Amino acid sequence: MEEAPANSFAYSEGQALETFAVGQIASRLVRLIPDDDEPNSEKTAIKALFNHRFSADANDARSEWLDIVEARHTMWQNISAPKKELIRSFLNALNFEIVKRVRPSSTFIFSSAAVGNLFLTGARLFSGSFESAIYLLSSICGVPERVSVIPAINTNFATHIAARLADGTVITGQNNISHPGEPTAVSGLPGLPVTPNPEIEEQDNIEDANVPGSLPTLRKQNINFSKMDEEDLPARIERLYYINPYGQEMRLPANPRVIDAISSSQSIIYSIGSLYTSIIPSLVLRGVGEAIADLRIRTKILILNGTIDRETGPSSQPFSAIDFVAAIARAGAESRGLPGATKAEYWAYVSHVIHLEGPDAPKVDKEELRKMGIESVRLYGRKADGGKGVRYDAKALTQTLEAIIGRRDPRTDQTRRNTLVS
Repeated sequence: MEEAPANSFAYSEGQALETFAVGQIASRLVRLIPDDDEPNSEKTAIKALFNHRFSADANDARSEWLDIVEARHTMWQNISAPKKELIRSFLNALNFEIVKRVRPSSTFIFSSAAVGNLFLTGARLFSGSFESAIYLLSSICGVPERVSVIPAINTNFATHIAARLADGTVITGQNNISHPGEPTAVSGLPGLPVTPNPEIEEQDNIEDANVPGSLPTLRKQNINFSKMDEEDLPARIERLYYINPYGQEMRLPANPRVIDAISSSQSIIYSIGSLYTSIIPSLVLRGVGEAIADLRIRTKILILNGTIDRETGPSSQPFSAIDFVAAIARAGAESRGLPGATKAEYWAYVSHVIHLEGPDAPKVDKEELRKMGIESVRLYGRKADGGKGVRYDAKALTQTLEAIIGRRDPRTDQTRRNTLVS
């Protein structure tokens, strides 16, 4: 089971149509398509189609979108007519919705959009159910039946996250937290002045572009961004939480299917990824912390990233392995309505840490982790593309996970399954 967070993500959050909650889920579904050695197979063609991203140029992207919708694009080659027409029907459903909502002052921007994300959005709009859309994409992609991808929040409404830093700064919106940009303090709340912003005021004049009175920092378009040359945050992230479009905090419940999946698991794996915008959003949901802390779940494995990023900085005070574990434990405790987690309670959320060693990798204090009841395992990797950090060797990582998960425990029901929180 793979659990993916349903955070707000849109190619244009300032426009009427939001392709929310689909980016991470669609990419994971496509990644789960079984490999095929035949380069001209239908499976390979479907994987290429759903992975395809349009040009960053708005006009070129729109032209390419129309070629795909109208079945004129070369990427349809090697995809059988029945599957092609099924996929096109949901892309056309999205296209109809886009055309219906076009205004003279506002058009949908396809720049850098992924076809898989757009398909999942069209399927959700057509069926009215996010989980039904996921099931459809899984079926088309041929994802094995033993694998389930479940949204942490099952909703047709956009959700947003905010992060509070150690210096009191509040940053709102996934992209503002994760990607380079100036810190954005919540404005328009009691005690904080509202600063006029020409860009926001211009968007307010666009019909149906935003929820009236919504937080200005959630209205900005998040189309083009880069995770290269990231700017440091002014201080460490201390807490992540959900907010509504007006900036008010919300304590959301997890999808009941997620709780059921965790409760029936033998192992939990916190996968490689952004700590505060990929992993923590799933953990702070009501019910998740209690399910993870269940003693019947024998192994809870954290795979550390090969490098520190913007969310786990600043560079003057980078996160260590213990900081990663502490953030997960705090999120689990908050999910349970507790004020926090002590070091003596960290083991309830993390039992093993797998890590790489390198100049940009998080530092690991094996002895300190051992005192907390947490085992650490070091792997050797290879230098990452771009020269920053190191990457795991897939075979070595798989063998390590199998060795940890495969250890027998007479107290554990061996029919329980493994859960990936990503």
